[in-house]
Formats: sequence, structure tokens, C-alpha cells
Amino acid sequence: MFPKLISIGSFFLPTYGVLVAIGFMAALWVVVRLAKKAKLPPEAVTNLAIYCALAGLAGAKLFMFLFNFRDYWNDPKSIFTLSTLQAAGVYQGGFLLALVVAVWYMKHVKLPVFPTFDVFAPGIALGHAVGRLGCLAAGCCWGTECHLPWAITFTNPQANQLTGVPLNIPLHPSQLYESLAEVCIFGILMWRIRKPHVAGEVFGLYLILYSSVRFLVEFVRNHEQGLVLGLSLTQWISLGTLAAGIWLVSRRRQPKLATA
Repeated sequence: MFPKLISIGSFFLPTYGVLVAIGFMAALWVVVRLAKKAKLPPEAVTNLAIYCALAGLAGAKLFMFLFNFRDYWNDPKSIFTLSTLQAAGVYQGGFLLALVVAVWYMKHVKLPVFPTFDVFAPGIALGHAVGRLGCLAAGCCWGTECHLPWAITFTNPQANQLTGVPLNIPLHPSQLYESLAEVCIFGILMWRIRKPHVAGEVFGLYLILYSSVRFLVEFVRNHEQGLVLGLSLTQWISLGTLAAGIWLVSRRRQPKLATA
């Protein structure tokens, strides 16, 4: 694909990083707009988004190290390589750490937890959709071998050097599967948040939809870590977040519905 947007000598601007930044800005724009409609303080919500983004990056990398512990233990120097720095990491690891930071910050500044989660949900889906295009450009998070008409084949040696993606082999476009699914999720959440709902319901719907998508996509994604009882570690996390989403959506409705 196109892992380097600009290249000058040994310096280059990674396409993945640029698209992640664009995804974050698009997500922030959506979140702030929804926060204003929900009468939440825009400044506090903006700060929360920045803290969550930083926590998400750290959590994604941390889970990547944990999932591939043996590889990094056998070769500690690889932690500090350019390929490790540019690796997307484990999205759900970033999501979970960002969730912890979000709850702490919201309690610290007295933001209502569930209504705030609701206004963040559509933005998370949109930002992730754009970010997955960055994965496609870089060549990371690639799929298993595929001979369907929509299979993609990586041929750029730079992508192989940076991420290890196999070249000249048709693969499932797992990055596109997830990106397109997230666009659909974004549309559903934007529709739902405009309807009367219990606080936390929109975020719960996001957890249900994304966890289901990720669980299914994992069957056609390359797995460097081993399987546990036939499922990847990411799939087990997906089952946990799916259960959390079902709880949020199905809990007893309050007498007065909250609107965002």
C-alpha cells in the first residue's frame, strides 16, 4: 500500500500516523458538537478526549507487549525499533485503559459518567473507522490468505519492512471490513443518540455492535499470539465488552429518559 506519505532521506511521515490524527480530529469535532447539545462543558469534554487519546495509545502498546510477551522478552531491543513505534497496537487494550482514565477524569471534574460516554460513542466509531484506513495504508493488522474477488495483495517492500505484512499473497482486507463496519456503527449511533434514551444506552449499543464486529473479523485476521480455547485473546475481550454493552442497554429503564 502506501506506508510513507512523505519521504525525505531517512525521514518520513507515516500515512498511518496522519490518518490516526485526522481520525482523532474528526472524532473530537463530533464529540464536542454532541456535548454542547447535551449541555456538557465543551472544555472539560475536549480535555477528556485528549487524555483518553493518550491513554489509548499507551494501552494499545501495552497490550501489544503483553500479547507478544515472549517475542519481546527474547528480543528486548525490538521494543525500541521504528516498527514497534509505528505498530497500531491492540485497539481494545487502548480502549480499556482509556475507559479507566475517562472514569477517573469524569469523577475528578464532576462530569456525568454515562451521558458523557454516550456523546463519545459516535466519535469513537468515526475515529476508529479513519484509523483503520491508516492500518491498511501501513500494512498492519492484515488478514489471512483469501482468494475472494475483493482480496487485496500487498506489494510494497516498505510495508513489509515496517509491519511484516506478507507480500504478493491475496489477503482478506480485514482493515476495510472493520473500517466499513465502524462507518455503519457511527451512522446507527448518530441516529440513536438523537432519540430519547437512558443515559449509557448509546455507549452500550456501541459496545454491542463493535464487539460483535471485532469478534467476527478476528476469524479472518492474522494472529501472532496463540489461541485460547480456539479463540484469540482479542475475541475473549470482545465477549467481555459485549456483555458490558448488553448490560448497559438492557438495564431497567429509568422513569425519565435522558436525551443527548
